[in-house]
Amino acid sequence: MLCALCLALCGVLPAMGQTVSTVPKHTDEPAEAADLVPRYLLQDPRGRVVTQESFRGRFQLIAFGFISCPDVCPTTLLGFRNIIEALGDKAGRLQPLFITVDPERDSASVLREYTAAFHPAILGLRGSPELLQRAAESFRVRYEKVREPGAAPDIYTMDHSTGMYLLDSEGRFLVKFASTAPAPDVAARIGALMDADHSPPPGRRGNAPLR
Repeated sequence: MLCALCLALCGVLPAMGQTVSTVPKHTDEPAEAADLVPRYLLQDPRGRVVTQESFRGRFQLIAFGFISCPDVCPTTLLGFRNIIEALGDKAGRLQPLFITVDPERDSASVLREYTAAFHPAILGLRGSPELLQRAAESFRVRYEKVREPGAAPDIYTMDHSTGMYLLDSEGRFLVKFASTAPAPDVAARIGALMDADHSPPPGRRGNAPLR
């Protein structure tokens, strides 16, 4: 399975024509529920507008990153896949989202191919620099373009905050998990929160999954 995933990713990244000039730096800072009011207005790979209210009735697990990230981002998305699998029949109540902090290079088509290489349920989101900044600020996510002196304009990497943000069925922030948190532990916590949630399931609200 991992071999197939590696082959899939090897096909995605060269298509972007990207090379990494430096190793990106990542920070994984704690977040308290009272501190965050997540808001985003972005687009999925098909160009459809998506907000934190698009998934009413489902929990959202959100991570920020970029396609040419060499380590933390693919590790986080592998964690997404393992969490989905560990949730079993509860997985349908979770919408995993990957928000790119590099929309300049991460095109819609490649973003869709990249996330699908990990799991078809993962939805990639992108937006204009202005809308991305607003979204990141609402999650208190920091990101920065880093370029070596003298490098070409398209040769750079991204420093950014890491972690997985869980929103409840009403789009409210619940908890932040470290990007390295064991998938079984994360799935168990999410499953318990789902059990305690009494909102109508997504099928009864007319919110079909975005694919």
